[in-house]
Amino acid sequence: MAIQWTRDLETGIALIDEQHKELFDRVNKLLAASSEGRGKEEVGNILKFLEEYVVTHFADEEKLQQEAGYPEFAAHKRLHDAFKNDLVKLKEEFEASGPTLRFVVLTNKIVVDWLMKHIAQVDKAFGKYLRKA
Repeated sequence: MAIQWTRDLETGIALIDEQHKELFDRVNKLLAASSEGRGKEEVGNILKFLEEYVVTHFADEEKLQQEAGYPEFAAHKRLHDAFKNDLVKLKEEFEASGPTLRFVVLTNKIVVDWLMKHIAQVDKAFGKYLRKA
């Protein structure tokens, strides 16, 4: 089940929107590799990249928020930190069991749901704030 990037998810911040598109692409690759029963190494490599990319993306987003004096920065950072912890749990599940159906379900719950809601609500609010500043 692929996730689709749509224009209504755009924040209006070019760097962040491009990174979000890359995240969608990588999440789709992770879901496809897991669902199609590809090797543990391939799924593991995609998961590792996703984990590293999230750190970079969150750092970029948080830097922009700090530079703009975004009043919701602390709350936004807590959401990022919680997501990174959830990714660690997902990776632990993968390392324990491999690309199982449970892993695919958890990926959808932890990554897909969070990413869609976070971008649509929290990141777009920051984009709106930045455009007004």
